[in-house]
Amino acid sequence: MLRFAGHNFEPLPSGALYWRAEETLLVADLHFEKMASFARRGQMLPPYDTGLTLARLEADLRRTGARRLFSLGDSFHRVDASSLLTNSDRLRLDSLTEMVECVWLSGNHDPAPHAIGGTCVSSLAIAGLTLAHEPERGAKGLICGHLHPAARLSINGRSTRKPCFVHDNRLLILPAYGASTGALNILSPAFFGLLHWPAVEVTMLGKDRTYPVSAKRLVRG
Repeated sequence: MLRFAGHNFEPLPSGALYWRAEETLLVADLHFEKMASFARRGQMLPPYDTGLTLARLEADLRRTGARRLFSLGDSFHRVDASSLLTNSDRLRLDSLTEMVECVWLSGNHDPAPHAIGGTCVSSLAIAGLTLAHEPERGAKGLICGHLHPAARLSINGRSTRKPCFVHDNRLLILPAYGASTGALNILSPAFFGLLHWPAVEVTMLGKDRTYPVSAKRLVRG
């Protein structure tokens, strides 16, 4: 269980966050069509990331029984990516938007509204919390994505690096959910000044579960 700003959430090993009280699944940085965008520019990369991400999303919706999906920005890798979906991926995405209420927040990669079903907004306020794509210094009760957080844990001379949830009870940053997304160590300069470190809590993703870890055990890299 992850408790943030007076609310209880369930961090999933996929990188999604389930808000049971609101029957809502939160995800960030899906980056649909990222590899397809690279492939169209001649890079030899398999353009199957959208299908893999959709499969993960479908599984999490079934597992949780969520009735709403909030995607916290950068759902698509390019502003025109929603028009580049394959027929099969578009059908799967249309089926998903018919199954649950979908709210798509704009991100730096997809700032304009798209034609996929659901509602497109720039930010959202709900139950005393604010949902947005990018973190803000001094924020209170803000849940966001954008930075693709990861943590490296060192124990007895061995280390492991995994995406993670990180929060200080004022700002909560979700890991990137997309199959083709990278990750950035939360000890890197991009996170400086955003989090109040004495209060930081970190939850790393594992294969079948998530793991709360002490921030004191984290290392750079």
